[in-house]
Amino acid sequence: MTIQLREHFSKHIEIVEKSTDALEGPVASARKAIVDALRKGGKIITFGNGGSAAEASHFAEELVGRFRKNRRPFPAISLTADSGTVSCIANDFGYESVFARQVDAFAGSGDVAVALTTSGKSENVNRALRAAHARGAVTVALTGANGLSGAEADHVIAVPSTDSAIIQEVHLMIIHLFCEAVEDLA
Repeated sequence: MTIQLREHFSKHIEIVEKSTDALEGPVASARKAIVDALRKGGKIITFGNGGSAAEASHFAEELVGRFRKNRRPFPAISLTADSGTVSCIANDFGYESVFARQVDAFAGSGDVAVALTTSGKSENVNRALRAAHARGAVTVALTGANGLSGAEADHVIAVPSTDSAIIQEVHLMIIHLFCEAVEDLA
């Protein structure tokens, strides 16, 4: 167990160190977009699949609830959180439309859509990014080393790894940086 623990932590540390330099600019610009949107009355819309869905929900709840300190709630919604809506859209329109349909319902100019995808290839995530762009929202994509395939985003934060677990761990660290910036608004 100790060897596995050391190997996992060492790999994590290596990717975090690589990410520090590689992602400083993209994280700062995305962070500014999120803060600016909330300052001006916009909302944050998050989405992703699997573990990324859980992180998308975590980000939204930190904004509506609290991160480290009590403060006013900020408008944020996770498109993965409502199982009735997700299953309805998946059944009626196909799973590839599950986020784009919700983006069409909720996103507008002044909002920020935050996509989490370790592979960058998820059709439902890519369709939602395109829909958000079409609705005038700023788009942020947290991905892995392969970036996005099939969509574009205004801000792409590509963790320099292809290991989904480590990508998600770094995504969580970035989400917490976003939360810190938002709490400074309060």
